[in-house]
Amino acid sequence: MPSDLSLACACGTVTGTLLRVGTDQGDHVICHCTDCQDLTRYLGHAERVLDAHGGTALYQSRCARMRIDTGRDRLASLHLTDKPTLRWYARCCGMPLFNSYANGKIPYITTQLAACDPAMRARLVGPPRGHLFTQDAIGDTSDLPRMSMLALMRRFFPRMIKDIVSGDRRRCALFDAATLEPIAPPRRLTSEERNALGRD
Repeated sequence: MPSDLSLACACGTVTGTLLRVGTDQGDHVICHCTDCQDLTRYLGHAERVLDAHGGTALYQSRCARMRIDTGRDRLASLHLTDKPTLRWYARCCGMPLFNSYANGKIPYITTQLAACDPAMRARLVGPPRGHLFTQDAIGDTSDLPRMSMLALMRRFFPRMIKDIVSGDRRRCALFDAATLEPIAPPRRLTSEERNALGRD
């Protein structure tokens, strides 16, 4: 059965493919953290991305398993806060696409499932393993299966080691192979922009 999953920004300028997708190859989680919620609101895609509880469906996988097919020059990145998480989006339409570490030294790619082919994603990524940061969610989340960041890190760690040892972190589409710096230099939201989102 095919195991590749296509993705695209809202206007179709940036397209790509997640390779060898499967429940044993990556982790489907729903993140309710305020940063994920703020990102989609800042970029104007909350209705497309967030669920009724303010959750974002994500798929975390190995860094070299993502290919950019078109629109690489339209990728942009930003830091919402002082945290090292780097948020990637399409400059053409503002669609959020990926999360990563600030550079390629700690290798992982988390893909926004809202950008992926809906006909294929449910079959390939399976049901979510759990919900992260439910304390930041909207409404009653008592019935949602929770997952801690520690549990997710335990699953992520073996993949990270494989990417470092194999050299795959230098084959990530979002980072320069030689320097491991992001191909689109990030900017950081100003305090005014953060305040406009209602966060400290």
